[in-house]
Amino acid sequence: MSNRLFDTTVQQLKYEVIKELIKAYDNGLNNEIFHDIPIKIMPGPEASLRCCVYKERAILQERLKLAMGGDKTNPNVVEVIDIACDECPVDGIFVTPACRGCISHRCAEVCPKNAITIENKHAVVDKEKCIECGKCTQACPYNALVLQKRPCVNSCKANAISVDSAKKAVIDNNKCVGCGACVYQCPFGAIADKSYILDALDILKNSENNTKYKVYAIIAPAIVAQFNYARIEQVITGMGKLGFFQVIETALGADKTLDEEADELKEHGALTTSCCPSFVRYIQINFPELVKYISSTPSPMVMTGRLIKAMEPTAKVIFVGPCTSKKFEFKSDIAKDSIDCVISFEELQAFLDARNIDVSTLEDTVLNNASYFGRIFARSGGITEGVTELAKERGFEAKPIAMSGLDECKKQLLLLKLGKSPYNFFEGMACDGGCVNGALCLHHGPKSLTDVNKYGEKAKEQKIENSIKLYELAGANKKDKK
Repeated sequence: MSNRLFDTTVQQLKYEVIKELIKAYDNGLNNEIFHDIPIKIMPGPEASLRCCVYKERAILQERLKLAMGGDKTNPNVVEVIDIACDECPVDGIFVTPACRGCISHRCAEVCPKNAITIENKHAVVDKEKCIECGKCTQACPYNALVLQKRPCVNSCKANAISVDSAKKAVIDNNKCVGCGACVYQCPFGAIADKSYILDALDILKNSENNTKYKVYAIIAPAIVAQFNYARIEQVITGMGKLGFFQVIETALGADKTLDEEADELKEHGALTTSCCPSFVRYIQINFPELVKYISSTPSPMVMTGRLIKAMEPTAKVIFVGPCTSKKFEFKSDIAKDSIDCVISFEELQAFLDARNIDVSTLEDTVLNNASYFGRIFARSGGITEGVTELAKERGFEAKPIAMSGLDECKKQLLLLKLGKSPYNFFEGMACDGGCVNGALCLHHGPKSLTDVNKYGEKAKEQKIENSIKLYELAGANKKDKK
């Protein structure tokens, strides 16, 4: 794995657990895995990451439970591993050694709750009174007061994470939008996503080598920026060796989504995109008055699944992507008849390695399913480019804005709510930079954006209309079968 780097050790641990689980599945699952797998990953006797090897193994047992689907009573795809959540400092305002004991006492003067007193010429914060408004941190000329938040709390732009009396992270499912930012940002891996890899393995196994039914993999366009040790065409070949009948670009569904959203925009005059489930849920929870603007067009994942099911009604469809958001969407009513399972890029890597498939040694399998515009859905701004192009062709004006990350989404949605937005098309991505920075990517960074653009330029079809002809063909085939 030295040439297949993840961003973090936490990702490496998740990968190891999934890989060993797949190996165990191939050899017949039994309860011994909860004993054997943690010891194999953390053999000891010395601890490498925690206070002792026994705690490391206990946490790995919890990771293994998540790898096997997690808490079935919890509808959220993201869960907190309580035993792993014990190393972060308590939230709140604290005074650093930079406090000079000045006589102006601006920090105390601006505090609306009188939570700051001066003792022995230094500021002291009363945690019981403090409401963490941050005014004191802005007033101090020495920046000696700091508002410290846990990485998970700080990363959650939906304000769905809090800390309970036991100092453990708690996720409010009524506020959570399933973006997975906390999963990637937690330095101790105490928040993790559920895996449906066992479901995927069952689907492939029960197909009996695609004789009982065919198993299709649909890949998110962000995949092109992930496997930096091999060409995407080699990865596709490797997926065939895993047992998939065919691999289809979700970018094909993106082309159809673009086509329909352009029509919706022309008809309604203002529209927010439906491609990112976390963005859609963010609107539903925080801006219910704007729900009327949400596109009724299904996401590219659902679109592609519908296309396959229209052509092959008995087929099973497994989406492979970069985010927890799609695991969240896969459980929704809109996707239940189109998508049978979702796995992440992290899990795909583990799958390949568990089966000893080195894709860098394989021949190429070329994909030509989608247009340039469908492929660049993977990055922020890709949808707006496509809609702008279609608007010109269809004789109306699109005034799009690409919103990268929920903070930017919140800002622009507020303007729309107040009737002060100059835009009429709102592309929302919960992840900064778009899907290429999804929580379950192998790695993140500027290079990913470059890779996506290059892959888009390699598309055989540069026009969206050429890609969506496949949908028309599928519809005709469906009518003929009736």
